[in-house]
Parts: sequence; structure tokens; C-alpha cells
Amino acid sequence: MSDTTDSAPQSIALFDARPFFEKALQHGVQHGIISPEKLILMCEEAPKGMVQIARYFGTEYLRPDLERAKDRMVNLISLYLEESCAGDLHQAAQALRDNSLLSRSKGGSDMLKALIALPQSSHFGLHEREGFQDEHIPLLAKWALRSLPDYHAERAVRAQTSQVVEAALWMAEQLELDASELEAAGTDAEAVIRTALLTRLGKRSTLPDWLGFEKMVLSLRKKFPGTTPAIAASLSLTLPKNLPAEWHEVVQTVLASVVADLPRILDTSLPVRRLFTQTPAFMGRYFWREDPLAELEHFERSNSAVWDKATGGHSDDSSLLTLFLRIATGGSHATLLSEKLASSLVKKIQKSGLDAELPRQFILQHAPAQPQSDYLHLWDSFISDAEPVLRSDKPQATADALALLRRECNIASST
Repeated sequence: MSDTTDSAPQSIALFDARPFFEKALQHGVQHGIISPEKLILMCEEAPKGMVQIARYFGTEYLRPDLERAKDRMVNLISLYLEESCAGDLHQAAQALRDNSLLSRSKGGSDMLKALIALPQSSHFGLHEREGFQDEHIPLLAKWALRSLPDYHAERAVRAQTSQVVEAALWMAEQLELDASELEAAGTDAEAVIRTALLTRLGKRSTLPDWLGFEKMVLSLRKKFPGTTPAIAASLSLTLPKNLPAEWHEVVQTVLASVVADLPRILDTSLPVRRLFTQTPAFMGRYFWREDPLAELEHFERSNSAVWDKATGGHSDDSSLLTLFLRIATGGSHATLLSEKLASSLVKKIQKSGLDAELPRQFILQHAPAQPQSDYLHLWDSFISDAEPVLRSDKPQATADALALLRRECNIASST
């Protein structure tokens, strides 16, 4: 028992809560590193530094600001000494001997400014690339009172984020996309890396817009049908050969997430647009260039193709009214009716009516923009006069309705 009791005090380490600056200063005085003359210079220099710091963060005329300035100056010197000297008191004392207090304080401030300038988020819409700015001064005021472990923890997180951002910028540049486009799009760096890797798998040299992205995915689905997680892991999804080594780890991590996504990306049962723009897990996960003009042109071409197919190239009123009436009754798109079909169409309208809104929707969705209003007017004028006749239950209603259709629409004469 006595042996244990005697040895116990030797295992207790005293915690020294003093600022590192104070410990280094005392060490320097005790070991003759810092002379009395140097101490006098420090005492003359310290008040000047406090006033400068108080003025930078607020005002030098209020005692509370001066007190906080003293604390900040001591902490900034401590941060820089402990970081630059790796916690070595002897080396820190020599640094105090050979340099001014203001230079050590500035060193601590520069450390924190560099920290604050690092990105907190990998989202380009939230990323500031201008470095430390005046609006960051309140944040610097808070960090000027934080500890070195706090600094190290924050720097580790921000450095990791910075690597992801820089890797995304590098990969985007390889695909002819610059930083300004990424910032304007407000996308995530990880989304850019994922798309760049997927683009490499698709053997493309530029980062696509939506239409190109959709086409690329469809091409990959044809090339790798029925992809399972095991097959996805074996695909030739690799890091770019010229990728700087410092970004290998972060890009490799993102690559693993793409491999995990591939079975769903290559699943032909999922429409590409629905997967990437309507599925919560995939929304914002990948990135494509914004090209509204190209999408508008594609939309107009697609609509034009639907319109041209439906009208058969005909633009006369009779052909259009025939088409609109068939649409209103749920029929196929055509601009001609046989006598038999016309009779069946009248009976259908008399029995269950028609939906006058369907032709309007078709016109708005597929007709060329310029004549849309004319087509809408044509249909509205026709249906307002024709619907009472077409839906009439009078004895001669069917004959009247057919006479109306022969006059207004295209009905092939029977031979």
C-alpha cells in the first residue's frame, strides 16, 4: 500500500492554463534568453499594439475595447508562437527575443485570416474566392480569442473542403468549364466531380448541357445494360491520369459514390429526367451546363415535330378544325374524316360530349408560337357555334351535325 501511495503523486501532471505567450516569456527570462533590455522594449511596444488592435476591431477610446484588445493581442501572439514553434518553449522564447511583439501578433492574425479565407462549404454559390475581406473582421474578432486546438479543428475541416473545391475546379477546367460558370450555377463541388467522372466514362471531352447529359446517360445505358452493383464496381471508372496527387484521396472518395450510383443511373426503367431532376436522392447530385437557348430550341423542335406530324403539313381551317375536333373527342391525330368516322364521332359527342379544353392545350403545347392565338380563335369560334348542334337530341340532330361537319371540316366523300 505504501509503495502505491508514494508513487501516486509522480503520475499527476499539473495543467498550466497560462497563455503560451506568457509561458514562453517566463521561460525566456528564467533561462537568460530574453534580456532585461528586451523586456523594457516589450513593455513599450505592448500598449501601442493594444491600441492598434482596439482600433481595428472597434475603438481605442473605450476601456472594455482596450481590455479585449489586450486579450486578443496575447492570444494572437500565443497562437503564432505555439504553431510556428510546434509548442517548443525554448524556440518560442528565442522568437520573442529576435522579433517584435507586433510581428508575432500579426503572424497570429495572418494565420486566422488565411483560415477564414478557406471555404466553409463546397457549394460554389456559397464559396467566396476573394480571400479575407473587411466583412470578415467580426469573425476574425471572435477567432482572435479562440484556442490553437480550435484553430486546428476548423482548419482540418476547411482544408478538406478546399481540396474538394480545388479538385472540382481542376476537373471542370479539363472539361472546358471555368469557375465563373460554376459560381453562377451555384452547384456543389462534389456534383461537378461526379459529373466529370461520369463524362469520362461516357468518353466525352466537354461537360455537357442537360440535353447532352441526357443523351450521354442513354448512351451509357445501351453500352452497359443490366448493371448490378458488382458490375458497376468493375467498370472503367478511374481517376484522370494527370490529376495532381494532392487531390487523389478526395476524388477517389467521390468516385466511390458514383460507382454506388451507377446501378440506378444505368437502370433503363427509370426515365433520365425523372431520375436526375425529380428523385430527391439525385436532385443536385450531378451537374450539367445551363443552356436555356439550346433547351428552348430543342423544345421548339420537339413541339414542331409533334405539330407537323399531327397536321400532316396542312394549315387550312378545315384540316385544323378536323384535327381539333378529333382531339376534343379523344380520337387519333388526323386532319381527315371518312363519312363513317364522322357519323361515329357525332354519335359519341351526343352520348358523352367532348372536351373543348384538350385542343386548346394541344395548341399551346405544340403549335408554333406566332399563330397560336389565331388557332385558338379558330377553335373557340367554331366550338361556340357547333357544340349546341353537335350535342343536340332533336329528331334531325344527327343529320344537322353531319351537315355542319361537311361544311366546316374535311370529310372524304363516299364513292
